[in-house]
Amino acid sequence: MIKKTLYFGNPAYLSLRNEQLVIRLPEVEKANLPEAIKQESTRTIPIEDIGVMVLDNKQITITQGVLAALLNNTVTVITCDNKRMPTGMLLPLSGNTLHQERFRNQIEAAVPLRKQLWQQTVKAKIENQAFCLQKNTSKSFAPLHVLARSVRSDDADNNEAQAAAYYWKNIFPNLPDFTRDKEGTPPNNLLNYGYAILRAVIARALVGSGLLPVYGIHHHNRYNAYCLADDIMEPYRPFVDDLVIKTTNKKEIPAELTTELKQEMLMIPVLDVLIGGKRSPLMIAAGQTTASLAKCYNGESRNIAYPSFV
Repeated sequence: MIKKTLYFGNPAYLSLRNEQLVIRLPEVEKANLPEAIKQESTRTIPIEDIGVMVLDNKQITITQGVLAALLNNTVTVITCDNKRMPTGMLLPLSGNTLHQERFRNQIEAAVPLRKQLWQQTVKAKIENQAFCLQKNTSKSFAPLHVLARSVRSDDADNNEAQAAAYYWKNIFPNLPDFTRDKEGTPPNNLLNYGYAILRAVIARALVGSGLLPVYGIHHHNRYNAYCLADDIMEPYRPFVDDLVIKTTNKKEIPAELTTELKQEMLMIPVLDVLIGGKRSPLMIAAGQTTASLAKCYNGESRNIAYPSFV
């Protein structure tokens, strides 16, 4: 089942009734209107249908009952800062009945296995970058295929960085001076927003597979609670890039993202990808990727299932 991604950019009252999210609008509630009209403006959504929720307004009121129900259903809740950019993420402590066993297997994974898993991850990322470049530009993508084929264990030659330098130099043909920088000029801000949504999707899938998002394959940072999410999302980034490119081809990206632009990025969980030879929404594919990673940690497999472009 494809889960919904909900975005709240205006004031709202969010409560729980019969395992349904109840959405009420403050301006309607405070207005001198007949009760029947107020009831008609109230919207309900089954909690079980939600995958990600983005809270992007200071005047949103949400009950503890809603938060508990969301976490019980492995929903990722994203909060935004004063600049209306994602700043925090709320995840359940446990999303899988085998989490204790899987935590142990993950933490005790041998170094050679982790190096092989990172090799696979970098190779899949570069291959997807090559396809994204081929799809959206007339630039040669051959150098990326060469780098993908030559990735060694633990990416010992740093092919990821070499690929990134070539990729970002060529991926926005309409923006020849573009430099990828989190604090840089647009569309860096749109990429940041898209990656934040992607990170939430991957973190949710990891918890659902009984894995610790904090304990990475390659990324290790005592101040980062989502190192493994940052590892696993790498091959998924080009799907976000592709969506951002399509958006930049249609309109100019302002320094402050509009609600319309943010809502376009909320399409990320339902983007079509190819995994295991079958088309799948990105959010479903993420679950297959993290489930395959759990099998690697358990000794049942040596390969992570990553998606490619359709």
